[in-house]
Amino acid sequence: MKALQVDLGARSYPIYVGAGLLGEARWLVPYLAGRQVLIISNDVVAPLYLERARAALEGLAVDTLVLPDGEVYKTLETLERVFDALLEHRHGRDTTLVALGGGVVGDLAGFAAATYQRGVAFIQMPTTLLAQVDSSVGGKTGVNHPLGKNMIGAFHQPRCVVADTDTLRTLDDRQLRAGLAEVIKYGLIRDRQFLDWIEANLARILERDTEALAYAIEQSCRNKAEVVAGDERESGSRALLNLGHTFGHAIETGVGYGEWLHGEAVAAGTCMAADLSQRLGWLSVRDLQRITHLMGRAGLPIGPPPGLGPERFLELMAVDKKVKAGRLRLVLLRRLGEAVVTGDFDPALLRRTLEAA
Repeated sequence: MKALQVDLGARSYPIYVGAGLLGEARWLVPYLAGRQVLIISNDVVAPLYLERARAALEGLAVDTLVLPDGEVYKTLETLERVFDALLEHRHGRDTTLVALGGGVVGDLAGFAAATYQRGVAFIQMPTTLLAQVDSSVGGKTGVNHPLGKNMIGAFHQPRCVVADTDTLRTLDDRQLRAGLAEVIKYGLIRDRQFLDWIEANLARILERDTEALAYAIEQSCRNKAEVVAGDERESGSRALLNLGHTFGHAIETGVGYGEWLHGEAVAAGTCMAADLSQRLGWLSVRDLQRITHLMGRAGLPIGPPPGLGPERFLELMAVDKKVKAGRLRLVLLRRLGEAVVTGDFDPALLRRTLEAA
């Protein structure tokens, strides 16, 4: 088991990464606010792991809520079901929400915790690779709107993150590959040595080698924890974590939530961001080829689906949290291992990237 720390002063919390953590009380009980607990999961994860998680909370007042699985359910309507469960079971301000599932469950449970009675405690227990390396860490919570992904939300840090790598054994191949997009992202934006390691060990990760997966998760969480500690509310450097996300969110919204997995859209968006970076003269053609080749080796898309033309892309990208004073800003690559958030690019080059894609 590896223990990392997200240093945020009074809101600091640990990230535990290892095998067999799910059913052990010591990773959960010390971080509860009181005796009341609501475990929130979905109808894919719950049959596999809900009882094991509940067993770790024996002797406490534990309620459970199982939601339908999928990005299409990350909505205000589904959020109402969480509030209904909390109120029906009379949960007070000393309750703790436990998010047992992937990124959708974590985002929903976190947003419910941020807003129920103006804020209660919650714990992240991510069960997908993408959630373990990215969405469970950092306190971003929220739901989607038909016009834009993650446009309704709040920053609300968990009490702890418990990433049990054993849960990845039941993860389907598509979900595993989608999580790799976020792993690769960390190497591209700030950790060139990690990028080199990913390239050398990608086959081991895809084969679910226990040691390789654990190292990929640990290094990803370490990178994210450092970024979040320096910029909790994304006023500056934390935005670098959104490499590929402006393009990717446009894809997810444009094709309909759930048609593409988040990681798949981020992979395509990262390749598009790299293409624009190359057109700006920041990346070499060889760098661009290296990125697209790595995404392809991971079994991820390197371009968007057909049917999203440049005008539609621009329309969707205009609904993005990085837009300031009406100006679109993107996360681009100065070089491999170094990213920048900028609106200082020729719109004609962006259009060429969209046309080429």
